[in-house]
Amino acid sequence: MQNKLPQRNAGSESKSCRSMWKSTPKIWLACLLIGLAVLPGTWTETTAAESQTAAPAPARKKVTGTVKASGDGTPIIGAVVHQKDVASNAVVTDKRGNFQISVPTGAVLEISCLGYISREVTVGERTDYTIQMETDVKQVDEVVVVGYGTQKKSDLTGSVGVTKMSDLNKAPVVSFDQALAGRIAGVQVTSADDQPGGGMDIVIRGGNSLTQSNSPLYVVDGFPMTDFNAASLNPQDIKSISILKDASATAIYGSRGANGVVMIETQSGKPGRTTVSYDGYVGVASTSNRMDLMNPYEFVAYQLETNPTYANSVYLKDGKTLEDYKGQKSIDWQELLFRDALIHSHSLSVNGCNDKTTFSVSGSYANHEGVVDYSGYKRYRGRVYVNHKFNDRIRFNAAADYSRDESTGDIASQSTNTTQQYASYLMYRTWGARPVMGVGQDDITGSLFDPDAQDTRFNPVLDVKNSKRKKTGEYFRGNLNVSFKLHKNLELMIKGGVYNRTWRETGFYNSETSKGSSEMASNTKGVNGTVDFREARSWLNENTLTYRKKFRNAHNLTVLLGWTLQGNNEDKWGFAGEQVPNEQLGISGIDEGIPGKNTAYQSGNRMMSYLGRIDYNYKNRYLFTATFRADGSSKFSKDNRWGYFPSAAFAWRLSEEKFMKSVDFINNAKIRVSYGQTGNDRIGDFSRYPQMNMAYGYYYSFNNKTPLPGIGNSSIGNLDLKWETTDQTNVGLDLELFSGRIALTVDWYNKKTRDLLLNASIPYTSGYSKIYKNVGSIRNRGWEFSLSTVNIAARNFRWTSDFNISFNKNRILSLNDDETRLLTAVTQGWEMSKVNLYMAEVGSSAAQFIGLIWDGVYNYDDFNLVGDKYVLKSDRAANGSARDMIQPGDIKYRDVDGDGTITDKDVVVIGRALPIHIGGFNNNFTWGRFNLNVFFQWSYGNDVMNANRIYLEGNQTNRPALNQFKSYADRWTPENSDSKMFRAGGQGPVGFYSSRTLEDGSFLRLKTLQLSYNLSARACRYIGVQNLSVYVSGQNLFTWTDYSGMDPEVSVRNSALTPGFDYSAYPRSRTYVFGVKVTF
Repeated sequence: MQNKLPQRNAGSESKSCRSMWKSTPKIWLACLLIGLAVLPGTWTETTAAESQTAAPAPARKKVTGTVKASGDGTPIIGAVVHQKDVASNAVVTDKRGNFQISVPTGAVLEISCLGYISREVTVGERTDYTIQMETDVKQVDEVVVVGYGTQKKSDLTGSVGVTKMSDLNKAPVVSFDQALAGRIAGVQVTSADDQPGGGMDIVIRGGNSLTQSNSPLYVVDGFPMTDFNAASLNPQDIKSISILKDASATAIYGSRGANGVVMIETQSGKPGRTTVSYDGYVGVASTSNRMDLMNPYEFVAYQLETNPTYANSVYLKDGKTLEDYKGQKSIDWQELLFRDALIHSHSLSVNGCNDKTTFSVSGSYANHEGVVDYSGYKRYRGRVYVNHKFNDRIRFNAAADYSRDESTGDIASQSTNTTQQYASYLMYRTWGARPVMGVGQDDITGSLFDPDAQDTRFNPVLDVKNSKRKKTGEYFRGNLNVSFKLHKNLELMIKGGVYNRTWRETGFYNSETSKGSSEMASNTKGVNGTVDFREARSWLNENTLTYRKKFRNAHNLTVLLGWTLQGNNEDKWGFAGEQVPNEQLGISGIDEGIPGKNTAYQSGNRMMSYLGRIDYNYKNRYLFTATFRADGSSKFSKDNRWGYFPSAAFAWRLSEEKFMKSVDFINNAKIRVSYGQTGNDRIGDFSRYPQMNMAYGYYYSFNNKTPLPGIGNSSIGNLDLKWETTDQTNVGLDLELFSGRIALTVDWYNKKTRDLLLNASIPYTSGYSKIYKNVGSIRNRGWEFSLSTVNIAARNFRWTSDFNISFNKNRILSLNDDETRLLTAVTQGWEMSKVNLYMAEVGSSAAQFIGLIWDGVYNYDDFNLVGDKYVLKSDRAANGSARDMIQPGDIKYRDVDGDGTITDKDVVVIGRALPIHIGGFNNNFTWGRFNLNVFFQWSYGNDVMNANRIYLEGNQTNRPALNQFKSYADRWTPENSDSKMFRAGGQGPVGFYSSRTLEDGSFLRLKTLQLSYNLSARACRYIGVQNLSVYVSGQNLFTWTDYSGMDPEVSVRNSALTPGFDYSAYPRSRTYVFGVKVTF
């Protein structure tokens, strides 16, 4: 674990080496033995050789000192002090800038810290030294990981965002992407909901593709992958995360770089003596919000209005009146389903080095129970890293890590039934369950069904208890890199790696579950179980040659050439058992049942690539980068197999010009311009070929005999498929002012994607409905702003801030042939699967909400009173129902086409699905030994379709005994005729979406809050540790929003064409933890 040192001592200000010493991973003590085992003979052989030949070692003495910043004299935390040419003899300055080291007289001490000019001090007779270090403005920008190498940030010509891991790791999460939202400009990170084990969706600078994936390429320690599971990494094991955004940065990854690249570098050990570090926390998670529902009085009053016969016979008999229900306690189904969940995480790491070898061994365990009973997520992980220098010309590093995770609990946003699907979702059944029983009725909290319900409302509490779903993933990744220094300017790097993943998902549903109960009329499977197994294997070989040369102290040239091979294979199997006779056996008894649906699948692809990059700068003033990559992929036919992706970038550091030297408050000013092409190959391995299957629909009976299986075409192929190509232009400005106290980055980009891999519609006369084609184009254009400031830098107090905001405008330029729009419905187990909710239109964004415009309700002045009956006036449009059926208080829609009634022709654009801007605001406060981190994240301008309200705020299907949201208690009645909420039974025709349930999804969230305290050096020495800090952290603490649902960050059917849909989402959790970090 890297040393996490307090930033200052009480009574004096301290300066910390930027991101240099971060809190790292952790491991079981057994891993210490593993770490030593992977260093065979490294220390013993050297020691033996020296004992035979070396003269007696010179006498050593203890040297102490303090490292301070010149100028204000504040101590510098985390400076590395080591004996020159003896890498193993190294220490790190503490909270007061103090150090202590044993060296022989005459030894040279090297002192270094990021952001300062390195010093050398020769040890004489003195034993105490005060060392002043000058700020190095040119070095303040950290080293950034880019494709196939690293660069100083000041030398970057492309647009690259860097995450501060010291801040990200303050969030108590199991996966780094859960804490990434709002931290980097231009990077949108969202989740479908908060289901344990669910992934995050990352989109960089807007979506490029309409029907294919827009997720970025992940490169972990140099291994590129498109199906990466972020949760397989422990955030404490990550050293740095860089986001490559423009084509200059991503073109080196060619056909997979169009969606951006997430570069992840894991921990690689530290200089100095061997250390053991632990970081762990324990806490509780609870639902961040709960829905307000009708109480017993409101519920019975609603039943009286909608079905008086039922209400009187059940609730108002034996002398009981409506007034008797006032103050009666509700059956709180949310309380029965939700829980305060225990969460804890533990990490242990061992790090060390000698003159030639550095190693890091870590292990971790995390267990986050879900806020819904019987759901949760666990992860076990171990990692070993070794870096060894054989001699001045050859070195190697090897890393291996293994993780296993388990997620349990049924998916809240999936239906459990094939009929009345809307009523089988978990949260519908929870919110819609009756809050009170009728007179003389038995309590239904322990019953499978509500006898008064006329839908598939299975008891949600019993369902989650008895449904046994578990998904297990295992991930192994191994890398081996060997570097050969062929010449002082020429280096050959050979890399090999494997990344293997296996997933097994099992589900068993006994007779007390919605999927297994025979009392469910639509359940033809009885007690049943399923097993699905998937295995994916990837391998990589990369060979790069790097030439570095500096000419005449002014010209710097770096040339990279490379050749790579990568392969991916995938196998998938699944089987099911139905009508299982012995449900007590669980999943192990499904072999006794009737065989159900079986699946089998195999696939694979290969890619070969050539790549090159030239970096040139003149006096660090004029910088030029050019890259080129050629990719050959087995996914495409021979004529289209190869794609070519060039880029070029230029940067001018104005601050290095003579005419800028007099402007002393500008430390760095750089203008960047880049252009390049990247690709997207996210289609199936064999999508270019026609597909055939043996579906039940192809069975045929010859001569009236038993039907025999047949085979038929399921999709049409297209041998002309090729990559999507994205052309991107970027213009950027980097500014650093007032000795680094203000840092500003501004980027403008224009990104156009053509030859979309579109699953396009074709005439039904062809026998098919869709075909993959390269057709259409889309543009993303926007601005990004990032601002970092040192607001206060007093002796005892320091406050720094990081702010970012980004604006992206997405526009479709063309679609399939002469199509001008693409309509999309929400499918996948949804009752209104044939009703279009989204439209992608040429000239507009990729996803707009469409529906009817809600105009409140019909009031009395919309009617003529004829006798004792209200008749709708002739100049008032009907709402789609028969005119003579419409009554005051019924829902009202706008008649857009003026034909006097509501039809499909009145469906128009009613909202935007994509935000206008997103951003984040991070603050760090340091006072003495206390540190406070406060991080806000927001999204503004996007709408969310709250489909829960369709059924639970007005009861669209008019189901009896169905509770409603409390907002519906304020519905229209003759006594409450000013209400905009339609009357009971006045919901109008079904089968339409409308602006009534479309809500503003903007929000501002207090995402992360951490308060930590660092023990003094004296206290640490007293208890025998190097460093120790304690902290309390919170996640998702407060959300400011106008959204009426559980949480505005929701998209349970998320895709480029269907974002922002909310129905039965798993609740978002609010977490509080207490933690400890300690280094021995």
